[in-house]
Amino acid sequence: MTESPSEFHYIGKHLARKEDYRLLTGHGRYIDDIEMPGALHACFVRSPHAHARIVSIDIARAREMPGVVAVVTGREVAEWTTKLRMAPPIDGLQAVEMDALPIDKVRFQGDPVVCIIAIDRYHAEDAMEQVAVDYEPLPVVSTMWQALDPASVLVDESLTSNLLSHQHAQFGDVPARKSEAFRVIESTFSQHRQTQLPIETRGCIALWDEGRQHLSFHVGTQVPHPYRTALASRLRLTESQVTVISPDVGGGFGQKIALYREELTVAALARHLKRPIRWREDRLENLLASAQSREDFCRTRAAVDAEGRLLGLEMEIIEDFGAYSFFPGNYLARVVAMVLTGPYKVQDYSFDVKVVLTNKVGNAPMRAPMAITSWVMEGTLESIARELKLDPIEVRRLNMLHPEELPYTMATGEVLADVTPRETMEGVLAAIDYRAFRERQQQARASGRYLGLGICTVVEPTTYGSRFYKAAGIQGSGHEAAWVRIEPSGIVTASVGMGATGQGYETSLAQAIAEGLGVAPQQIHLHIGHTDIAPYGMGSRGARGGTAGGGALYLCAQEARAKVLAIAAQQLGLPAGELRLLDSAVEHSVGGGWRPTGLSLAGIARLAYLDPTALPEGMNPGLEFHKTYDPPPMTYSNSTHACEVEVDIATGAIRFERYVVAEDCGTVLSPVVVEGQQHGAIAMGLSGALFEHIVYDESGQNLSGTLADYLVATAHELPAFELLPMHTPNRSTPAGVKGMAEGGVMGAIGALTIAVNDALAPFGVVAERQPLSPMYLRDLLRDKT
Repeated sequence: MTESPSEFHYIGKHLARKEDYRLLTGHGRYIDDIEMPGALHACFVRSPHAHARIVSIDIARAREMPGVVAVVTGREVAEWTTKLRMAPPIDGLQAVEMDALPIDKVRFQGDPVVCIIAIDRYHAEDAMEQVAVDYEPLPVVSTMWQALDPASVLVDESLTSNLLSHQHAQFGDVPARKSEAFRVIESTFSQHRQTQLPIETRGCIALWDEGRQHLSFHVGTQVPHPYRTALASRLRLTESQVTVISPDVGGGFGQKIALYREELTVAALARHLKRPIRWREDRLENLLASAQSREDFCRTRAAVDAEGRLLGLEMEIIEDFGAYSFFPGNYLARVVAMVLTGPYKVQDYSFDVKVVLTNKVGNAPMRAPMAITSWVMEGTLESIARELKLDPIEVRRLNMLHPEELPYTMATGEVLADVTPRETMEGVLAAIDYRAFRERQQQARASGRYLGLGICTVVEPTTYGSRFYKAAGIQGSGHEAAWVRIEPSGIVTASVGMGATGQGYETSLAQAIAEGLGVAPQQIHLHIGHTDIAPYGMGSRGARGGTAGGGALYLCAQEARAKVLAIAAQQLGLPAGELRLLDSAVEHSVGGGWRPTGLSLAGIARLAYLDPTALPEGMNPGLEFHKTYDPPPMTYSNSTHACEVEVDIATGAIRFERYVVAEDCGTVLSPVVVEGQQHGAIAMGLSGALFEHIVYDESGQNLSGTLADYLVATAHELPAFELLPMHTPNRSTPAGVKGMAEGGVMGAIGALTIAVNDALAPFGVVAERQPLSPMYLRDLLRDKT
């Protein structure tokens, strides 16, 4: 399936992003740029309580307010919609249901209880003040530890406990390895609650056509077709009655996958009122009531010999899933526990994963939902080195896979193939001159300065094929669908079932099509995000765009090229195997070189559409092609991050000295896009580890409801990133693409925390939780300096 990169003509070229012209000149088209004459505006009354019974709701005065068209509660919306039921048949996972809006009880501060429709947002917000809700406050489950307490109140009273999902597995004989070990070393890791924080908050426009009985729904979504399926089902409509249109989207990062309750309510009301309705949440709502992620506690116990060799590993992890389950609660077991060991050799391994409900916003996957894995694994190796007084790099070298050991079947059955973790680690160590750093570090300590170096090697799961979902018991598919059409003029139009949210698909995927077909990327126009145009695909999530989306388009374009060359062969009286299409021109192989034939793609296209009798016998007219592609169960890319910091012992402040990344993400479709993804992912990981923190108090009140409280790193706080490309192709995917986009988050979290601990080593303290705030570091150092 894989061509040599030296044979590529369009893949891997540095081309300007095609979408940038409209975005940089102010011609992007986001939800708020879409004009909808006569549209009404929606807003939501939200609960001030984290947990409370709804005793009564008085909406009479709100309905009488000027400009108000409708005021509805959960009871009315429940008549127009079905419940969401999340119940995959998985042992240890409790089935859950939820209404569009709460009817009897609210479960977190910000839970929407009333929807107001008015002629504009101003009138709607005025009417909000006139809604009177009588609540009966209930005890609050504000932490994962309270959720695990059998005496705690139930967040979801239809369940038997707050333990939403409990997955346990053992591979090999971990107790035996522990009994024979030189030491069993325990480490803990605590990741804090964060939110995806897209620059464009959630929003939608619903337009109901009563004559056609059809809903047009404009929404920023990563998964247009699965979103349409969910929306149609919950409105009791057929999919042919719903069109989902996702225009330019200002970021998603996992927050724009699910069909949210506010969006469903807007759609139901547009149908009920037979009027277009639009909704846009403000930043406060986004921080209070959109999805959140990442709140995990993890403990490992590593059985090791005297040299630091890993004999067996136990891992237990608890995740705070919030109040509602928009996604199956067991996915943490699949994306964290199953791949935790990454590039390190261990066959005796067990995991225990608990996912609990609390009175907080419900979780959604956030860019790199498996983000904690690399920090946990690398941090465990750091603990081994620290306890046994070994060099942490030598401990890594001892335990890391060698190239000749690949493909390697992990203890969980996942197969690592076509990865280069040892090569990227050694590449980074050479780039930073590891030995020279240790000398500088000792010199700095002698003068009262504390430098630290963190090394984190990442094996990033990128694309999940259908067999992965089947094995996980998750309903869904990992395939992707594409079509390519060569127009009579020779221009190429194409589409794929992805949902663009700023990744640069119009550039990178055009290069995949160009390579498969043999035309310049500038001659290709890609349609994405419209369910009446694009084929039914699984959308954008889990770094699958390049592998699944690019793979489907590349294979589809190859089929188009084969037909074009078959027509050319008949016209020229030559074997098709002696022809190629390059820059839309047909060339003939002669004497080891290529010569023009005089045939162009435009000429062949005109023939295919307008003179089908001249086509080869039995060939159908036209040049339109459809293709689906189901990737391997799981593909991987890999990288190694090196982070050098200085910690100010007096203040706890962290200053970056250097940040280097060696990455192997396979064949690079677009270097411009890949470099942008690398920068963005690393920045997101560092920002999360340093600053971003959704804080709830013991009563379930969100204390980080503004960007003055929920801090985000800017360019001023981040280092320059040095990128070392060390790409090698995947031999089982089209064009050798591996995919990427989330590994930067994983590596940044681990490398930064390990670097800080390296700097703090002389004081005998270890940072085991994030964020790495100055206050936290000073607490660790108190009485140590």
